[in-house]
Amino acid sequence: MGLQLLYNFAMMKFEQYHIVDEIKDNISKLGYTRPTDIQFKTIPSILKGEDVLAIAQTGTGKTAAFAIPILHQLHIKKILGRPDGVKCLIMAPTHELALQIDQVIRTLAKHTRVTAFCVHGGVDQEPQITQLNKGVDILVATPGRMFDLVSQGVLNLKRVEILVLDEADHMLDLGFIKDIRDLMYHLPRQRQTLFFSATINDKIKKVAYSLVKDAIRIQLSPKDPVAKKIDHAVAFVEMIDKRFFLENIIKNNEHKKILVFVRTKVRAERVKTAMDRVNIVTNTIHGDKAQEERKQTMHDFIAGTLKVLIATDVSARGIDIPDVEYVVNYDLPDSSAYYVHRVGRTGRGDQRGEAISLCSSEEKEMLAEIERNLGKSIATIDITKKEYKGVTDATDEKMDDWKSLMKDIAAEDEMYKNRKKKNRKK
Repeated sequence: MGLQLLYNFAMMKFEQYHIVDEIKDNISKLGYTRPTDIQFKTIPSILKGEDVLAIAQTGTGKTAAFAIPILHQLHIKKILGRPDGVKCLIMAPTHELALQIDQVIRTLAKHTRVTAFCVHGGVDQEPQITQLNKGVDILVATPGRMFDLVSQGVLNLKRVEILVLDEADHMLDLGFIKDIRDLMYHLPRQRQTLFFSATINDKIKKVAYSLVKDAIRIQLSPKDPVAKKIDHAVAFVEMIDKRFFLENIIKNNEHKKILVFVRTKVRAERVKTAMDRVNIVTNTIHGDKAQEERKQTMHDFIAGTLKVLIATDVSARGIDIPDVEYVVNYDLPDSSAYYVHRVGRTGRGDQRGEAISLCSSEEKEMLAEIERNLGKSIATIDITKKEYKGVTDATDEKMDDWKSLMKDIAAEDEMYKNRKKKNRKK
C-alpha cells in the first residue's frame, strides 16, 4: 500500500486533478506540474468537503494545498449563483503571513469568479470596510482587525462555509486561543474546518479537536525536523563580541541574502545601528515597525535589493522568503522549536542553505537543548585565539561609539538573564 501511494504521488500531475481549467492554467503559469507531498495528501480531502488537521512546516506548499481546492469549490458555487457574502475565512497570526497568503490566493484565482481580500491591523480600516461592502468571497485576516470589524457590525461571518486556521501553533503562542474560541460564536456550526500547524502537542491537539469534526489527520514528519539541505554550524563567541563576527560574516558574503535573528525588538535596532556604523546596509522587521514600513522592508528583501534583514521570531514566523542563503542566529532562540522555524528559512527547493549560530557562554544550555531535539550535534567552527582577535580587531568601528553601544547591549543582556532566572523560579 505504501509503495503504491509513493508511486501515485510520483506520477500525479496537477492537470489530472478535477479542478477548473482556470486554476490549472494559473498553476501551470507558476511553473508547477506536480503537487508537493502536503498538497497531494490534502487536496482530495478538501475537495470532498472533509475537515483536515495537517501538520507541516513552512515551505512545504501548504498555502496552495488549501487555496487550490477552496478556489475550485467557490468558483463552481459562484457559477451556480450562490448568495453573496464571505464564504471562506482564513486566519493568520501576523500581518506578513496574512498578506503572503492573500497574494498566493489572488495569483491562483486569476480569471476565476472568486474574489479575495486581506484585513489586518496597522493601517486605516476605512478602505478595508469599503472593500468588504463591495463583496468578498475569501477573507484573509489577523485576529485583532477581524474582531474590530465584527464588533462594529461591518463584517458578517454567518455565511462562512470554510474556516482555515494557518500557523495555528503560532497563534496559540501569541495568546490568540481565546480569540479562536470566541470566533466560533460568529460562524455557522455547519462548516468545513482546515487546521494547519507547524508543530503538534497536547495543547494544540485539544484546540484542534474542539474545532474539527472527524478530521483527516495528515502529518509530514521527516526524521530530521529541519531540511536536509541545511548545513548547521555554531561559533562560540562572547556576547559582547557577536557584533564583530556578524560584521565578518556579512562582509565575507556581501552578495548573499542573509537573515539575522535576534530575540527582541530593541536588540534588532541596536544590531542595525552597529552595522550602520561600519557602513553595512541592513534593515529590521519587528512588531514596533509601522505596517507600511514592514511591508516595504519585506518587499526589498524578497526582491534582493536588501541583502541583510534583522528579524525577531514573531515577525518572520511563517513567512516564505525565497533564496535565503544564510540564517544567522545572532541570539539563540528561547526554544528548540523556534530554532527549527528560523533555520527553515533557508535550504528551500534545490538550494543548499547555511545556518550559523553565535553562541555565548550564557547560551550553552539552550544550545544543548537544540541539539537534543535535533538528535545530533551541531558542527563547531573552531576559532583560534589569533583568529578571534583578528575578527575583533578588523572592525571599522570607532571605539568610543562602540563602547557606548556595548554598554547598552550588556545592560539589556543582564536584564534578559535576570528575567529568565525569575521565570525558572515561578
